[in-house]
Amino acid sequence: MTEQQHGPLGVASTYPDQYDPAQLHAIARAAGREAIGVDDGPLPFYGEDIWNAYELSWLNEKGKPMVAMMELRVPFDSPNIVESKSFKLYLGSFNQWPVQSPQALAHIIERDVSDVVGAPVSVELTPLFQSGGFALATLPGKCIDDLAVDVAVYEVDADLLLTLEGDTSEAYHSHLLRSCCPVTGQPDWASVVIEYQGTKICEEGLLKYLISFRNNQEFHEQCVERIFMDISRQCAPERLTVYARYTRRGGIDINPVRSSEPVQQANLRLIRQ
Repeated sequence: MTEQQHGPLGVASTYPDQYDPAQLHAIARAAGREAIGVDDGPLPFYGEDIWNAYELSWLNEKGKPMVAMMELRVPFDSPNIVESKSFKLYLGSFNQWPVQSPQALAHIIERDVSDVVGAPVSVELTPLFQSGGFALATLPGKCIDDLAVDVAVYEVDADLLLTLEGDTSEAYHSHLLRSCCPVTGQPDWASVVIEYQGTKICEEGLLKYLISFRNNQEFHEQCVERIFMDISRQCAPERLTVYARYTRRGGIDINPVRSSEPVQQANLRLIRQ
């Protein structure tokens, strides 16, 4: 994959410290969705990508450094995503740049990122003395990580997903999801929750399926959409939500959620984040 396709990811970069929106690099969602059989018609899911940035800093009007944590929400139906390293470089470009207020900074980031992804995004800055919203949480439902399963498949295999007799409403989660960056090959670690209603899904098969992502090379958003589509096709639930919490890289974590129904997902920061 070329530098033109994926911007600065995997390439030596000069880190700017003066405001530079040109650092932001768009990646079209279409190619990743085509790979999982999602065409250009109405999307089969709803959701958003929740980004958290922990290394945001700028100067106030007197030249004093300011810091905050930032939440960015990108809608599922935006034509593009932001390449993560380009976003880190962009945020770093505020380090020596005076901004009138945190509200003004949030407005600038909203405007610039919206232009790049092709849809309105939302940005919320949290001062460190008001960081309650970033408190640690746990995922809902039953953790399936302790199931005694034999594992031999480390490339995505949807045929591992099996159903059992009977209908149910369940929530499962696992901390064993690992995939790899398609550009750098570096591992991406995540916890994932699957909430559904419908024919009962085999817990052992679900765990082995999630483990099968171990050598898969896709971006976070595409992995979650693949999980959603595979479960939808193999198990045909009446309702389904897939929510992954990835560990941070470069001071940023990305947490996509995809659901069969419109959803406003809580930003549940986990212990590894």
